[in-house]
Amino acid sequence: MSIALVKELRERTGLGMMECKKALKAADGDVEKAIEEMRKSSGMKAAKKAGRTAADGVVSTRVSEDGSYGVLVEVNSETDFAARDAGFLGFVKQVVDAAYGTKQTDVATLMSGDLEAAREALVQKIGENITVRRVELVGAEAGVVGSYIHGNNRIAVLVALSGGDQDLAKDVSMHVAAVNPQVVSPADMPEEAIAKEKEIYTAQAQESGKPAEIIEKMIGGRLKKFLAENSLIEQGFVKDPDVTVGKLVSAAGAGVVSFVRFEVGEGIEVETMDFADEVAAQLNAS
Repeated sequence: MSIALVKELRERTGLGMMECKKALKAADGDVEKAIEEMRKSSGMKAAKKAGRTAADGVVSTRVSEDGSYGVLVEVNSETDFAARDAGFLGFVKQVVDAAYGTKQTDVATLMSGDLEAAREALVQKIGENITVRRVELVGAEAGVVGSYIHGNNRIAVLVALSGGDQDLAKDVSMHVAAVNPQVVSPADMPEEAIAKEKEIYTAQAQESGKPAEIIEKMIGGRLKKFLAENSLIEQGFVKDPDVTVGKLVSAAGAGVVSFVRFEVGEGIEVETMDFADEVAAQLNAS
């Protein structure tokens, strides 16, 4: 069994090495499957869903003055040092301005022509690979779009509201950046995600030895909690946890239409190797 897989499972679950090795063997090396089975048998808290995020770079936004639309962009570099370079940040602004002006979200189309030439020149200057990873456009036909950027351009959010104003949309964007909901409302949660959670909760509840009707109530309660914790309008507002985001926006005569949240490098897996392993690999290759 790969040491890297065991290490990843330990980091994501906080459980012991032998238990992780056993779970990976039973799951034929599938980390996600091993996590699900470990949750069922041990009642382990929900595992971190995000993949390893070793890629670097920045995220950036631009919203129209009237709040009718906004764009969100992620540009990646290999190191944080390059991501702070003035030339890199200037290139990011070029990309954002181009996406804002054209409302183009297809990266290949956006990068054709002058932007691609600018990227290639920057790669030569900095000595690192620079990539425009993704672009998102958020509009509000009868409402307003607001944005928030957090943590040295590491997390950025756009929120579209029906009604309200940009200050409210910015507050909701700040909440999304901090709490990271999966969906706007419980009704938006994919059936697949609900079914997976129900399967896990069922396995956990059956271990209690309680009567079937009690188990059913336990499962229902846990599913309700799962939906509330992961749905934006059901979450306690980060600035005032006693008020849900849904009540916050409805009090202003508004509603949440949609949101988009980018975090630098999320979902990008980069192979890591410690110094001893790197030396061993070089010796074996020589």
